[in-house]
Amino acid sequence: MQKHAYHQTCPPRRARLCLALVTRRITRIAILAVSIAAQRLPAVPEGGPEFNAGSFDTDPATGEYVGTGDARLDYQGALLTADEIRYHPRTQTATARGHVELTRAGQRVVAGEIAYRFPDQTFSASDIRLGEFPFYVSGERASGTPSEVTLANARITYTEPGPFAPALNAGTLVYGPDRRIRTHDTSLGIGPVTLLPLPRLSQPLGGSSLSRIDARLGQRGNLGFFLGLGIEVPVLEGVEAGGAATFHTKRGLLIGPTATYDTTLLGGRAAGSLDTGYIHDYGDRLTDVLGRPIQPDRGFVAWTHHQDITENFSVFGEIHYWSDSEVTRDFRSGEFYRLQHPDNFLEANYTGRNYVISLLARAQLNSYHSVQQRLPELRFDLLPVASGLGIYQRLQLSAASLTDDSPSGEPTIDSNRFDGYYALERPVAFGDWGAFTPVIGGRLTHYADANPGDGASHYTRALGEIGFDASLRASGVFNYKNEQWRIDGLRHLVTPRLSYRYIPRADKGRPFIPAIDDRTFTTYLQPLGLGDQRYIDELRPTNTLRIGLDQTLQTRHPEYGSRDLAMLNLAADLRFGNTEDAGEHDLSDLHAEFALMPATWLRFDFFTSLDSRDFTLREFNAGLTVHDGELWSFTLSNEYLHSQIEEYVGEFRYRFNEVWLGYLRLHYDARESRFNERTIGLIQNIANGLWTIRYGVTMYDGNTRESDFGFNINVTIARF
Repeated sequence: MQKHAYHQTCPPRRARLCLALVTRRITRIAILAVSIAAQRLPAVPEGGPEFNAGSFDTDPATGEYVGTGDARLDYQGALLTADEIRYHPRTQTATARGHVELTRAGQRVVAGEIAYRFPDQTFSASDIRLGEFPFYVSGERASGTPSEVTLANARITYTEPGPFAPALNAGTLVYGPDRRIRTHDTSLGIGPVTLLPLPRLSQPLGGSSLSRIDARLGQRGNLGFFLGLGIEVPVLEGVEAGGAATFHTKRGLLIGPTATYDTTLLGGRAAGSLDTGYIHDYGDRLTDVLGRPIQPDRGFVAWTHHQDITENFSVFGEIHYWSDSEVTRDFRSGEFYRLQHPDNFLEANYTGRNYVISLLARAQLNSYHSVQQRLPELRFDLLPVASGLGIYQRLQLSAASLTDDSPSGEPTIDSNRFDGYYALERPVAFGDWGAFTPVIGGRLTHYADANPGDGASHYTRALGEIGFDASLRASGVFNYKNEQWRIDGLRHLVTPRLSYRYIPRADKGRPFIPAIDDRTFTTYLQPLGLGDQRYIDELRPTNTLRIGLDQTLQTRHPEYGSRDLAMLNLAADLRFGNTEDAGEHDLSDLHAEFALMPATWLRFDFFTSLDSRDFTLREFNAGLTVHDGELWSFTLSNEYLHSQIEEYVGEFRYRFNEVWLGYLRLHYDARESRFNERTIGLIQNIANGLWTIRYGVTMYDGNTRESDFGFNINVTIARF
């Protein structure tokens, strides 16, 4: 084989073919082919690439310079090979024919022939095939410039072509300089089967997916047998729309449009999703959470939205409308167990250098759930700002129109409230071992609509607070090593904390105040600071010292910094004054958080609270996770609340091979001595995970709307 490295200084002799122009222009064939795969080679330097061929000659009939016999063009990791590479000096056209292949950085382009005209930088190719994971593209013919390529009778396949691979077919496909593909006479399909025609498509390369398809089949006693199909296809740039329909033999047809978007709107990014469903339910609908009969016309709307309009201005919100409290539990059980109390709000935020202005609207779209409506609420939050002498000031202002429309039939409460909070803090640091921050603040709240019948149409409440936050920091280092657990030294961090707040007469004016933002049931310690308390319509006098101890055990990370091995946080409130009227004790429950994560394959954590008088266990919530890579995993969790809840949930997963994964899930109620749920299933991956089929059998027990037995088969295709 002959080997040539061409340079511009070579004399123009036929035997040597030493025109650097030839080699540079042939190299542009490689640049062109990679541009079709959305990536170009850099400009060729004066030295040119290395060109090898079995022999070099000149065609006397055409005047072309010819390299034949495993012709190879190699430059900076890019390799172009062909049976023959020809260059015509008069027309300045380079042509590669016969088993044309280009390989670079994991990309491979194959063509029957590529021809390139250098004066106008146009090209043509036939039988072209290329790919960049996970997409593979083929076309009968291709033409264009390095910046825009047109393929005729093109086909884009997600993952390798095969009978189960989703594919997009187009009579014409154009790839432009804006990294966008545009198609005409388009259709979507699976393998050789065409499912959905699309007249045209405009989609950025590397943008959102082209389609989503999922199907499900199953049986539940309260639904009967059911069969469903959902599909979404692109309709605008970054917008996919479609619908879902599921037929239930005992209940009817549930159908509704769906959409997913991630696009540019008003100069910023907007992302979200829409899921809807309507059914005329002719089955046994039972009653809702209020004991009322459920009507036959049922439906739901779920919409989430997040939009960045400018660098400082953003909008986000959620809409969850349910015709009744059980509609998603009956027909979308997976969504119901993730969200059992739907919320509906829309919030706009403007973030300044050291402040945030927000406008929040929160509505009660579902009449069977209690919601503290804000119609709307305008807030201004000044973040802690230094104001001289080391003093930091903090400011909150809000104006809200509030409504509480109880679903239980109690009178509706309306309130127009103006609220402001201002505080000064002066942090004092004692080296790196301690800090002390005194706090003084005040809160002024005006109610324009005082409770009727109390002799006043409005009421203004002024409160003050004084207190401090203090902490100490200590650490110990131990030269302990354990290769099995990958421990390289130990560091023990200890941080004792004290926080004190005194807020006298916080309950004054209670008869005049419409109690909308009131206290809710919780087992956690609530914020002490007057500006951090959200239940401002039901404040209580505060004279409390919070005592806490945070501990963390760390070891060196082999690549960066450190990693946590264990964590233990303890806290309790010591209350002064008369606490019996509020149903509290001088010393609150003792609260503890613990986490153990000595290795990436093991984690154990819990939260617990103990009655400080007799150390009775009040609450204990724990979780354990153990796994061996992707081979198997085991999780166990529990929820315990004294005299109310004691439940345990366990799940085990095991991967038999690359195709099959099995799982077992148990949900046990210890108070009722029964298994609320027992589920066993298989997950099947087809075509390297392109298709996922879930088979599941579930048995229920207890007083539930679900039947005692059910099975599901869900088929999902990866978005492409």
